[in-house]
Amino acid sequence: MSKKPKIKISLVDKKGQGHCHHGHKIGDTFDFDTQRGKLCSMAMHVAFPYIDILRYGGELPQNEDGEMLFCCSDVDVINVFKIEALE
Repeated sequence: MSKKPKIKISLVDKKGQGHCHHGHKIGDTFDFDTQRGKLCSMAMHVAFPYIDILRYGGELPQNEDGEMLFCCSDVDVINVFKIEALE
C-alpha cells in the first residue's frame, strides 16, 4: 500500500465582508496531519471530504489555474481555501 500524501490547506481569498470568527487571514497555511486542530471547524467540515478523496488517490475538480479550491460555510466571511496533496 502506498503512503498517503500530505495535505496542505491555504487560505487564498475572502469573498464576504465579515471577519473570520476563528481569526484566519489570507496567507495562513495548515498541514492537515499536524495542524488540523488550528483550522476552523466550519472550514474543516467542508474540507474533510476533499481531504479523504485526495488521501485515497482521487482527483478533485480544478479551476482554470489548476488549483483545487473550496469555501468555508460561514456566509458572512466566505474564506476561500486551496487544498493540495503533497508527495
